Amino acid sequence: MIIKEKTALDSNLEFVKVVVDLEKETLAAICDLHMDCAEELTKAGSDWKNLWGANVNLGKKTIVFVSMINIRPGKNDDMEIQDPETRKKVEAVINKLLF
Repeated sequence: MIIKEKTALDSNLEFVKVVVDLEKETLAAICDLHMDCAEELTKAGSDWKNLWGANVNLGKKTIVFVSMINIRPGKNDDMEIQDPETRKKVEAVINKLLF
């Protein structure tokens, strides 16, 4: 499900996988795998380099910045988003659209 504007999802969902497009300030959510969300966004015209994955607890309004799609040799060598600026941008999009 691609989300482009503020959307209320079921707050009882413990962890929701999301992939954020930092350029378009949109996200895809509620996919089985982060890769599925990323594929949904790329089919809609997103560029892979702008996509970052996270897990969101809607009830507690917390974000865990970990996903396999975040591994980018030489830029982000871990599943967790390492760059503080990228984390802030991902958090801002999630806050804007889900919280």
